[in-house]
Amino acid sequence: MVTRRTLNLAVIGAAITTLTGCSDTAYFGQAYAEGQVESYSSELLNLVNPQTQIRQLASGFKWIEGPTWDSKRSQLYFSDIPNNRIHAWSRSSGLTTYLDAAGRNDTTPDMNAAPGTNGLWHHPGDDSLLICNQNARSLDSMDVSSGQRLAIASRFQGRRFNSPNDLTRAADGTVYFTDPPYGLKDRKNFTGIQQDYFGVYRLTPDGEVSLVSKNFTRPNGIALSPDESRLYVSQSDPLKPIIRALSLDASGLPTDECLFADLTDLLNDDSPGLPDGMVVDVAGNLFATGPGGVIVFSPNGTRLGRVLTGRATSNCTFGEDGSTLFMTATDKLLSISTLTLGLAGQ
Repeated sequence: MVTRRTLNLAVIGAAITTLTGCSDTAYFGQAYAEGQVESYSSELLNLVNPQTQIRQLASGFKWIEGPTWDSKRSQLYFSDIPNNRIHAWSRSSGLTTYLDAAGRNDTTPDMNAAPGTNGLWHHPGDDSLLICNQNARSLDSMDVSSGQRLAIASRFQGRRFNSPNDLTRAADGTVYFTDPPYGLKDRKNFTGIQQDYFGVYRLTPDGEVSLVSKNFTRPNGIALSPDESRLYVSQSDPLKPIIRALSLDASGLPTDECLFADLTDLLNDDSPGLPDGMVVDVAGNLFATGPGGVIVFSPNGTRLGRVLTGRATSNCTFGEDGSTLFMTATDKLLSISTLTLGLAGQ
């Protein structure tokens, strides 16, 4: 049974008001002139100061994704998918290459899968890095200390996944992940596809895989609410760019789905990008990538504001002391300081 997280809002409020942030170092990038914060509600002022400067920490990539914070080593990991690398970034060391040839297939090569990795998740408790490995069409787990790595899920009902894309982890170790076709070489004709839908799955600590939903045309980003009673899933379909919320029962299984946000009205040439990765703060506010950058929602789905990046933005995560939002925006790694805290372990 999933152990629900309980939140002491008084403690959270005190923590937010006493944030001191981190001091700048030589590796904390430069002011990013292309970005700005757009406010839709006064509630945003409790989360992000609209005057806060976005910073560019690194650039020169092809398409970066899947950021996750390693609190043990004070560094960020993220995937550069076309270059088949996982990079690390920290204030002390700047940008380094963490894994080269990050996507790998230790079993039977799949000629239909493109190299590279996508979503990542570092869990400080067991010091593991979960990896959406599109090269092997699998979900992998790597021990960060030893570098030992194995596939922990690669099939459902005897058939290969399409291309595990993004993931989130519950407190009891259950992993939820999405499986669109984006890691296939032939996305148009879906050459080599084995699942006949694009699903959302659940992997329990004992290795059991079950289907959570197949009601998405292109499931992509995924996140849990602080109490783990709600699972958010984005759909990166230009014909229906939405985010759905799935209610979960006490065992972590879905009971129903509802529309959380429709981003159709934001689609235009000045706001590149589609609904993709997302992250939740301690109060349940959702920071979701979408047209224009990162859109901030209250827990009830109200749009509070948008962090405009000027380019397609694939994902985001909180890191450092919990008040830095890292954003992977096409070829650039960006960050912005927030007035809220991200959930520990994201």
